[in-house]
Amino acid sequence: METVGLNIAMNELGNKRIPFLFIIDFEMKNPIVIPLDEVNSDTLLYDINGVTNNKSEFQTLKESFDFKAFPVKKERYTKAFNLVQKHLHHGDSFLLNLTMPSILSTTLRLKDIFHSTKAKYRLWLRDKFVVFSPEIFIQTVGNKISSFPMKGTIDASIPNAKKILLESEKELAEHYTIVDLLRNDLSIVAKNVKVERFRYIDEVITHRGSLNQMSSEVVGDLPDNYQDNIGDIITAMLPAGSISGAPKRKTIEIIKDAEKYDRGYYTGVCGIFDGENIDSGVMIRYIEQSVDGLTYKSGGGITSKSILDEEYQELIDKIYIPI
Repeated sequence: METVGLNIAMNELGNKRIPFLFIIDFEMKNPIVIPLDEVNSDTLLYDINGVTNNKSEFQTLKESFDFKAFPVKKERYTKAFNLVQKHLHHGDSFLLNLTMPSILSTTLRLKDIFHSTKAKYRLWLRDKFVVFSPEIFIQTVGNKISSFPMKGTIDASIPNAKKILLESEKELAEHYTIVDLLRNDLSIVAKNVKVERFRYIDEVITHRGSLNQMSSEVVGDLPDNYQDNIGDIITAMLPAGSISGAPKRKTIEIIKDAEKYDRGYYTGVCGIFDGENIDSGVMIRYIEQSVDGLTYKSGGGITSKSILDEEYQELIDKIYIPI
């Protein structure tokens, strides 16, 4: 389904106020748009902020499960990081989200992970992937649209972790850039765009401890009957700024050159239109299944102030399941 077809499919459902699920990959090559009453729970499970087709009860995993990651080799990451830094210092980009695939070994099935994790946005697509994301893409309530760019992560067990995160010059520069990018993205589809909250911190519980993650809230006003053009609104803001960078078009070119792998549905977006409002998330915290085994894809934002070892460690820290 090409982007034009994607827009038409969502616009038609929105115009008729038919609730639907959408799952859009990073490059918008293989999007899924399906009315909620047609979703087959044998092949696709979703939980979008509590709206779910999952009829099973929450499962507590046994303590004996194995979950071991083999992070991407530092040599490969270093080569990509240095290329990104070259472009940053040349002014081609101001912020770039650099990600990599890591090999994962676990006794858990993807469906087990879906049933036992806690996150705002969860999906399981049989024989494909599971995602358990904490990051909101866009939400609407009436004619109000909100986005919540998430940039800045630190191990919550570090003494004064929140203070360190809030006072980091690198994290501040990164967060300013992504908030400005999201203001611009929202301004494409909305009026009266403003920053409602700037740099608040949430705690995320993982199987290896807790993380502090920093977000902001950007809001704007949509036109009346925006639902008639819901596909145009969503695709105009893709890919999500928090997992691409700024300026967006040139940064995406650099990402492809540096990463040298297919993100697929990782860092795409998923969500539900309930007939009136949208609730959607960015597909981070993602495990993919292939013929070669499981892959956990992770990464983080890079600026000219980034330090190689810290960014490589952040990529590793984000290899977790939220249980």
